[in-house]
Amino acid sequence: MPLSFAPPTPLEYFASLVQSDAQFPLLEAAASVAMDEYPALDVQGLLGDMDLLCARLSRKVARDAPALERLRALNQYFFSDLGFAGNVNDYYDAENSYLNSVLRTRRGIPISLAILWLEMAQSLGLHVRGVAFPGHFMVKALLPRGQVLIDPFTGESLSREELVERLLPFQPHGSADGEPPLALYLQAAQPREIIARMLRNLKEVHRANGDWQRLLAVQERLVMLLPAAWDEVRDRGLAHAECGNTGPAVADLETYLLHVRGDDNTELLANRLQLLRRALG
Repeated sequence: MPLSFAPPTPLEYFASLVQSDAQFPLLEAAASVAMDEYPALDVQGLLGDMDLLCARLSRKVARDAPALERLRALNQYFFSDLGFAGNVNDYYDAENSYLNSVLRTRRGIPISLAILWLEMAQSLGLHVRGVAFPGHFMVKALLPRGQVLIDPFTGESLSREELVERLLPFQPHGSADGEPPLALYLQAAQPREIIARMLRNLKEVHRANGDWQRLLAVQERLVMLLPAAWDEVRDRGLAHAECGNTGPAVADLETYLLHVRGDDNTELLANRLQLLRRALG
């Protein structure tokens, strides 16, 4: 009898990619997120398309050119030649988080554009990182004479004064006068953090739309990515409840209440859990 092997599910594939921080394939993991919406997506084909774009870029500038020259060539290619830009007309469209759509339309949100930009920058040997700036993901290039912060939504390089101005709305009310600790917000984001932020963007889009099935798919990924983030287990349980999956909802809420004490919503969740248990009979 011939052997048959079932292909991994999208979630199993994602799990295989995010197991290790030491070898975390950022672009592939980000691309695989779209498989919830596009189950037949050829992720390897998408990676190949990116390789072709990177190869065209590499022909435009010598790899031993000064870093600033390579950075300028990258930004000219990415934002002008290829036309990547922020989707100002439909910022909260989930498609902005799916890399296959971003590659096709050349429109996205800061974090999806940043992931593509980072891949191209690394192909030129540039020392670049993502920056989990409050409210707006950014990228930075580390150059011999300092670092350059770039808004991937517009392609603009941002001065210290502009960064401080963008940070002010996120400072606590009543905080002491003076500049916020800018360096604290410019630290490099790790790949796992970048994917988590990408998924949480999608989470908010689906929650705002009341799209519980799509939200549940995102929560499955978040729990897989961040197994000790009990709030994500809680939110998966609530999504299960909204989808009518009472058993899994009970299991997740029980797990959350077992690990979390003193949460403001503990009593409300305990009451919700009691109602769900009754529904199970």
